Amino acid sequence: MNTDKSSRELKIHGIYRHFKGNFYTVEDVALDSETQEELVIYRKLYGDRGLWVRNKEMFLSEVDHEKYPEVKQKYRFEQVDLGAIPENACKFLG
Repeated sequence: MNTDKSSRELKIHGIYRHFKGNFYTVEDVALDSETQEELVIYRKLYGDRGLWVRNKEMFLSEVDHEKYPEVKQKYRFEQVDLGAIPENACKFLG
């Protein structure tokens, strides 16, 4: 499987783990009205469930392992199976 960021697919309504450990669900992809850049709209599965936006290239990028050498996860956000989500985050899914 080719996993470079240019070929990684983003799954709308997929659940993703950020490399720092928190879980998010991707709500949609929008276009910046000025640049036409793709922006990922995603929601926290903890706390206030706030919405966040990040450009798609950065969302799919690899972790900067020079800055974060202790991180084992390869990508900034990695899709996870529902069974991998802690119970306290699952309550925000329904």
